[in-house]
Amino acid sequence: MQLCRPGFDLDSGAADTDNEHMQQSLDAESFHSQTGSVLQPGQMAHSEERNRAVLVSVSKFHPGVMLGPRPGAKSDAKRLHRTLSKLGFKVDIHSDLSRDEIYDVFLKESRRPVNDCFLAVLSSHGDEDCVFGADGNPVRLSRIFRYFDNKSMEGKAKLFLIQACRGDALDDGVEVDSGGDTSEWSFSQHLSVPIDTAVMYATAPGYAAFMHITGSVFLQTFCTLLEEDGNRNLELTRLMTRLSHRVAYTFQAKGRELGGKKEMPCLLTRLTREVFPFAEPEKDSRAAGISATSLISPENVKTRTPSIS
Repeated sequence: MQLCRPGFDLDSGAADTDNEHMQQSLDAESFHSQTGSVLQPGQMAHSEERNRAVLVSVSKFHPGVMLGPRPGAKSDAKRLHRTLSKLGFKVDIHSDLSRDEIYDVFLKESRRPVNDCFLAVLSSHGDEDCVFGADGNPVRLSRIFRYFDNKSMEGKAKLFLIQACRGDALDDGVEVDSGGDTSEWSFSQHLSVPIDTAVMYATAPGYAAFMHITGSVFLQTFCTLLEEDGNRNLELTRLMTRLSHRVAYTFQAKGRELGGKKEMPCLLTRLTREVFPFAEPEKDSRAAGISATSLISPENVKTRTPSIS
């Protein structure tokens, strides 16, 4: 385990999980920047434009940068590429970019066409409101979020998954209210997030996130859920709730220094509609004909007879 400044991930086998998927071997499927997915048999794109996923992952930092390597990041990238490609996403992977290169990638991505859903994954060491580029410079998340507040992305569902520490506190898993005041963080972060966007963080403000050599508990669990029957057809906020529950209640760190520590993902959402970004319309009657950005219309709302219990 290595503590890095500023912010840290918990690497080098310091954390384990009872989830068998965390221990499974990852295939040797090759991948690189600008790798596109191939539609699987039986899958059809709904238009020439595809749903897109962009993975920005930093596993090694430039010489002289006081941030440790993150070997599990490559395992996360491989599995995310495989899982999302099977769901029809066009997946691009960018590895070990500097701060300015990361900004440039997301500025360009924010102006590219997308069918109805854009998914971004940022994985690096981090701190309260940023992740770090391979050059050790902070990448402000609020700046990236604002790139997507434009006409090209208007009406499109946007999901960001952030695998990074947000401080150096460790979660003991005790069910008590935090004494810290996060109202300022919540307000400022919320303002930078565009409408119809959800941001799922691996951990709560001020806390560390765990990284194992086989991958992070957060992103590996996300892939596991999408690979299990039924989960991919869930509305997005329900899927994220299930992700939080799985991470919070099935993961517990091991070892003398970190034994018993937990992790609790945190969702920030400005969605104004139901979103089904991973659904299979042909196999799920409820999802049939529902795009990733389907509005909740009156005819889809069921009335209930009032009752007293």
